[in-house]
Formats: sequence, structure tokens, C-alpha cells
Amino acid sequence: MGNLTRNFGTHEFACRCECDTGTIAQDLVEVLQEVRDHFGKPMTITSGIRCETHNAKIGGAQSSKHITGMASDFKVKDTEPEVVYRWLDERYPDTYGLGLYNSWVHLDVRKGRARWDNHG
Repeated sequence: MGNLTRNFGTHEFACRCECDTGTIAQDLVEVLQEVRDHFGKPMTITSGIRCETHNAKIGGAQSSKHITGMASDFKVKDTEPEVVYRWLDERYPDTYGLGLYNSWVHLDVRKGRARWDNHG
């Protein structure tokens, strides 16, 4: 259970089925640390690494970046997901995957750019 950055540990990104699969991408964690530093508030990782079984069980996409440890869904305390989404989109306009949901933001560190809005 090591630290990845000053605010995030490996346990926060573990598959929720407790299968101990995979590792989280360090560049993803570094971007999440930027989010934490910018907003100055605690964050909750709602989904990090997913094994294929858990991903299928929760209805994740077959090619989900969560399976490869390149994605995280998260919330910033007392901050609307849309505010976080907009900040990330402005900071990284030409890269990464960003998804906006009612109560969280999806971030993945794909090389290309992808955006989607699944809230409200």
C-alpha cells in the first residue's frame, strides 16, 4: 500500500472486487494530483483499475481504459463535476479522455482526445 503522490495511495485505485489486478498509470495519478492541488480539496476515487470481470459486472465498456489502469472516476469534495470537467478540458484541450457524469468525472490518459457528457 504505497504512496503514488503526496495525496494518493495505491489502495485508492484498486479494483473494487479486491482481485488485486493491474497497476494504475503514474501519469494519470499525476494529473489527478494537479486536480487536487488546484481545487485544494480532498478527492474520492470512485473507480480506478477494473479487472475484466468487474468491468463487465458494472456495465463498463469492453475496451474501458480502467482495465489497463489508465482511467479513474472521481469526485472533488464540495465541487460540482462540471466545474472539474471544464477545468481539465481547458488545461488539456488536445488530449486525454474526459467524461462528465452527474456525480463524478471520468479521466483517462489516452494519447488522443475524447469528450463525452452523460449527466442530467
